[in-house]
Amino acid sequence: MNKKLLMVGSFAFMQLMARAQAKENAQQERLNKSEVELVYNHYLQDGDNSAVTGGVGTERLIVYGPSFSMKKSWKTNAISFNLGTDVISSASTDNIDMIMSSASRLDARTYAFTSFEKNLPVHNMLLYGGIGFSIESDYFSVGTKIGLVKEDKKTLTTYSAQFQMFNDDLRWGRLNSKTNNGPSNLIYPEELRFQEWYDEVKRNSFNLRLGVSRPIDKKNILGFYPEITYQEGLLATPFHRIYFSDGTLGVEQLPDERWKGALAVKWNRFLLGNIILKNVLNGYADNFGIVAVSFENETVIKLKPEFQLLPNIRFYTQKGSKYFDEFMQHDVNSEFYTSDFDLSEFQTYNAGLGIKLNPHNSLKRKRLLNAMVIRYNFMYRSNGLKAHIFSFSLQTESYRNPKK
Repeated sequence: MNKKLLMVGSFAFMQLMARAQAKENAQQERLNKSEVELVYNHYLQDGDNSAVTGGVGTERLIVYGPSFSMKKSWKTNAISFNLGTDVISSASTDNIDMIMSSASRLDARTYAFTSFEKNLPVHNMLLYGGIGFSIESDYFSVGTKIGLVKEDKKTLTTYSAQFQMFNDDLRWGRLNSKTNNGPSNLIYPEELRFQEWYDEVKRNSFNLRLGVSRPIDKKNILGFYPEITYQEGLLATPFHRIYFSDGTLGVEQLPDERWKGALAVKWNRFLLGNIILKNVLNGYADNFGIVAVSFENETVIKLKPEFQLLPNIRFYTQKGSKYFDEFMQHDVNSEFYTSDFDLSEFQTYNAGLGIKLNPHNSLKRKRLLNAMVIRYNFMYRSNGLKAHIFSFSLQTESYRNPKK
């Protein structure tokens, strides 16, 4: 329900970024391979600018996020499946009714995604597509994607293209027994339910992402990834209150169309044989007036073949939307308005550390513990929002020779 959940690694549908399997040696191509990953994410957040109460009030949020993914590869094909749930304890969304039924309100989001890959070794190309869904009490989303990855072996340049589409229904009631677990209506703040504030209950999003990367020399790889997104429908959140400067009350109003453009520049640098610097510079702009720039770095330090340290940092700065203003600052005569601090001007600082264990393995063993990763990150936003993010993942692989 809370848009902060988009920051959690277990959310959103995972992008398939794969290279042509023609790089694999002949022994691997003869094997059937199964991969399983178990992930647990734990997200704790606190702040004092809840959009539910007009830009003031608690933003305390806890998310417990287990997930499971599996990938089965055979010959030149692969199929993958991802299933997860996020149990959400949110003190801010409990204020939709302004009656604190408990210290926080519990909700849950469940999501699943499946995809298929087809490798075309003759053309050094990988094709893929997938479909999935996500459901929570106040929305249901169906997502699809298709894409390709093409490699030029002469220049070692990799080209990629991906198109995604999401169709969201924002009506409340699917996980509520009082509505027979079916969609009912948009959920407004309790004191504003005397009328319908919107004539739309759905939102559609379309995203196109392109990419090109190639080695500059033996130690550097550079990539460029332009992206464009178009959204239409109900883009406001029905239970976000607006307190106007004259003391009256309303709900968030935003345009029914939004264009977003982004460009990511990725630079990987190999140092001393055991250190990899993964750098990403992002630029973003949209027609809501938001302009943002971010820089992030993850450094892979291989202390031993089976042990890696993964320190990371991220800095993000954003110019706020022209529709944003704080509590009791909006003009009642404005057409569009929001007090959601996600659309305000701010800076974000993020730093963390990961530990990755890679047990010794070889193809002589049929079942392998491929990797175990533990991460912790701390995030601070200039308006006072703080978050702690913990994650743990366990990756296993198994091989078998196909029947002749």
